[in-house]
Amino acid sequence: MGNSNNKIWSWSFIFVMVSNALVFMIFEMLLPTLPLFVTNIGGGPSQVGLVTGIFMVSAILIRPFAGLFAAKFDKKLLLILGLAVIALSTGAYYLAQNMPALLVIRLIHGAGFGLVTTYFATLAAEIIPKERRGEGIGYFGVGETVAISIGPMVGIMTLELYDFQRLFLGGMAILLLAVLMAFFIRRAPEGKERDRHAEVTFKLVEKRVLVPALLILLVGIAAGGIMSFFSLYALEREFNHVGLFFLLIAAASFIVRLISGRLFDNYGPAVILIPGSILSATGMFLLYTASNDVMIFSAALLYGFGFGAIFPAIQTWCINLVGEHEHEDAMASFFNFFDLGIGGGSFLLGLIAAAGSYQSIFIFTGLIYGVFLVAYCGYIVMKRRQQMVSNTTGKGLH
Repeated sequence: MGNSNNKIWSWSFIFVMVSNALVFMIFEMLLPTLPLFVTNIGGGPSQVGLVTGIFMVSAILIRPFAGLFAAKFDKKLLLILGLAVIALSTGAYYLAQNMPALLVIRLIHGAGFGLVTTYFATLAAEIIPKERRGEGIGYFGVGETVAISIGPMVGIMTLELYDFQRLFLGGMAILLLAVLMAFFIRRAPEGKERDRHAEVTFKLVEKRVLVPALLILLVGIAAGGIMSFFSLYALEREFNHVGLFFLLIAAASFIVRLISGRLFDNYGPAVILIPGSILSATGMFLLYTASNDVMIFSAALLYGFGFGAIFPAIQTWCINLVGEHEHEDAMASFFNFFDLGIGGGSFLLGLIAAAGSYQSIFIFTGLIYGVFLVAYCGYIVMKRRQQMVSNTTGKGLH
């Protein structure tokens, strides 16, 4: 079931979308619960940060090798192996009785996660018809959005009802279901043929996607502010609806992805990125100035609409900038810059909060989206000038 016709929906696309969503659900399930496990085996706050950091470092370092591996081995096989690694790693957390063992498992889990997220995105792009790629990637991301919104809740509820053993083994069982789904993904023959004849290279950064990668870095910084500090800001403001706040972000992201992809395919990235950055910036500034719950909920919706439109648009833009056999390189750069934005942004915003307050974080993230808008508009102007010069030169030669 390749992309020989113009249809997006196929069993292969559904299996890719759902299994990818399961991976993100378990990843999000562990975010609020793994720190509790760290303290349970005797770790302190610094160890909690180390457990989070080593995972992201491992994922970032492995992704540049994704294209190299795909040129040597079948992408579907690599995906299955990566899923098996993260499934077994999730179950193995319960066996860790000390910090060194936990860090080793976390390192392996991060490597598997880095490869799996890259291959899921590239297989989705391979299955989706090229002329409807923006729309298809938007639908692909809907599964992630739903999973991310319910993952933390599933983790906390599992711990409240059971224990760490069932949390980790339950997560492993769900990921093994994702492994099973991956077996039923059917690649297009032309995709396999491209991989066999692809030039084997190692790229730390795919230069052709550097502009959108830098833009997603800025998006990651702002997202890090929301993910890492909104709960603390809510305590500071005595706001008691944190779960609903994140649910509204997820709902807005879900809704906008149903229409933004089609707009991308028809009109290009500008029609998404410009209004998306304005909506996100407005949401951040509204959060900074919020004096009641309605303003905070409105901020969640505005930010959700903006982020939900921007993320798949830049992802599709990156894919479209490279050849069909180079999608792994594009996605590795895309995800690494986003993760660097989240990690580096959380550190930077933590310093801002320490110097001021949690509220001050959101004026800064609003300005980050302002930088995003100015940078992207500047890029458009530069490209148009280059095109004009190229056209003028071409006419002169004739």
